[in-house]
Amino acid sequence: MIRKTSIAILLACTSVSAWAENSKPQPLPMGEAIPVSRDTPYPGTIKIQIDATDVQRGIFTVHETIPVDKDGRMTLMLPKWVPGGHSPGGQIDKLASLRFSSGGKPLAWSRDPQEVFAFHVDVPRGAKTVDVDLQYLSATASNQGGIVTSPAMLRLQWNAMSLYPAGYFIRQIPVDAVVTYPQGWTAYSGLPSKRVGASYVYDTTNYEVLADSPALAGRYAKQWPLSDRVFLDVVADTPDQLEAKPEQIEAHKRLVDQAVKNFGAQHYDNYHFLLSISSVMGGIGLEHHRSSEDGVKPGYFTEWDDSTPSRNLLPHEYSHSWDGKFRRGADLWTPDFHTPMRDSLLWVYEGQTQFWGYVLQARSGLVSKQDTLDQYAMIAASYDTAPGRQWRPLIDTTNDPIIAQRRPKGWTSWQRSEDYYNEGLLVWMEVDSILRKQSGGIRSINDFARAFFGINDGDWGEVTYTFEDVVSTLNTIQPYDWAAFLSQRLNETSDHAPLQGFVNNGYKLVFTDTPSPIMKKAMKARKAADFSYSLGFNISNEGSLTGVIWQSPAFKAGLTVNDKLLAVNGEAYSEQKLTAALKAAKTGKEPISLLIREDDRYQTVAIDYHDGPRYPHFEKIGQGEGGLDRLLTPQ
Repeated sequence: MIRKTSIAILLACTSVSAWAENSKPQPLPMGEAIPVSRDTPYPGTIKIQIDATDVQRGIFTVHETIPVDKDGRMTLMLPKWVPGGHSPGGQIDKLASLRFSSGGKPLAWSRDPQEVFAFHVDVPRGAKTVDVDLQYLSATASNQGGIVTSPAMLRLQWNAMSLYPAGYFIRQIPVDAVVTYPQGWTAYSGLPSKRVGASYVYDTTNYEVLADSPALAGRYAKQWPLSDRVFLDVVADTPDQLEAKPEQIEAHKRLVDQAVKNFGAQHYDNYHFLLSISSVMGGIGLEHHRSSEDGVKPGYFTEWDDSTPSRNLLPHEYSHSWDGKFRRGADLWTPDFHTPMRDSLLWVYEGQTQFWGYVLQARSGLVSKQDTLDQYAMIAASYDTAPGRQWRPLIDTTNDPIIAQRRPKGWTSWQRSEDYYNEGLLVWMEVDSILRKQSGGIRSINDFARAFFGINDGDWGEVTYTFEDVVSTLNTIQPYDWAAFLSQRLNETSDHAPLQGFVNNGYKLVFTDTPSPIMKKAMKARKAADFSYSLGFNISNEGSLTGVIWQSPAFKAGLTVNDKLLAVNGEAYSEQKLTAALKAAKTGKEPISLLIREDDRYQTVAIDYHDGPRYPHFEKIGQGEGGLDRLLTPQ
């Protein structure tokens, strides 16, 4: 006993001694800080020239001339935190062939060791300008990022291929820009320009507006005026994709008309839908103040009946001109592209924009009322069956763009993703229903839209807001404890989604054994089938599971994303055979047998499920016109 105690004491002393002798480094001092931005004019106008003719290889060649008024250390930045991305998503990895010079003589440069988007240059005495030459090497395959060039078109984002001087509010930095496009191409942008041969000379502006004014150019292009200020600019892989029928353009005109009536003001001098129709270029939906970048697959006009799911894109991005671009969360607005953005108010920025996107698609007739109701049902059902709400509140999902940066997740239904979009829609639907109920049907969210967004007609700067500003505006429309209500919805965890807004406005969620027409079109567009509400998974046409719902029958059977379903009850998988097996199991007692391949392993899985196929729909409550009916009625 004494011997064991002695050994224990010896070991303890040895451990303490060894711990005391461990090496203990001290941190190196931090490097030179990036100059703090000041709200003072930059001394001179930056000139940017871009050669965008190498569309075959997607190489943009850039020359910048930056005026300087003193010698010494100068810091130039590639935009990192760009509005609309909600995360530090600047494309620094695409930058190449960077060179600095002054008066024809090369200048040495160094990348900041802490902020890799910053470059330091020593300006020689007597220099009037610093010249910057660089290349933007755009993605040539989808695993490198979004494809922005093809032999028929290109998408140009200034913030991805130009540097700006640190130390100034970006709205204080004047810029002249010229782009040379392939011969015979037409270019569109919210920033006015003059065409000189194959080049477009853009109006002098500031760097903030320039970065917010992308260009879309192509060999096959057509423009439709939608109002005296708004234009639909379309480029396509082939000329036949530009063959829009008059009634299709009329629906887009009604979109503009309904949006202006809804918000009560316009926050642009001109607005351009920059719509690319392509099987080569990557899809996109990105808001700007005087334009939006909208990318869809071929068939937008020519296969109109099947393209319904893609027609929510333009109403959503257009609504952002008011919500997100003009009115912007105070903690999201920054004076430059280096200061980190804070996303706490994205449930307004994106959530209410998502809300208005669906309302305006129905009011304009771009999408029918019934299809809109069925899309609402898909959203409601998706969130009502997502167990991630049990642990992660809605407000925390506003951090997701920074946390995940839109990388794929294995268990989205449990981890949650950017749910401030669609769950934000659910919250705003409930706000509308409360406004209607508390005011006796006199007030609605339409009044909030005009009060909050419909100020300062023609102003395309930014007016920031806080949570308290949202609450205050709601209270001016209809007194209520809005702070408590919104705080609860943003911070609560629960088993079910907040669907009370739809119920209050006259519709309830039900399930049938047949998908709605819009759901069938959505599955066709995704080349996938949706068994989320029965077995608990989505599956590609080739049989690969693309999503598995946490705690669903599929989850409990051990299935996961990328498993491949080979056979159903002994027969080769098809959507039709799995649906038939679901129907048969509803009246039988035998489990559904699935043959699964995971990598090189095969297993047979028995799922004891007997509730049949389940697909979401909204069913009207009671008789007559409800709040949702009135909400979707054209103004």
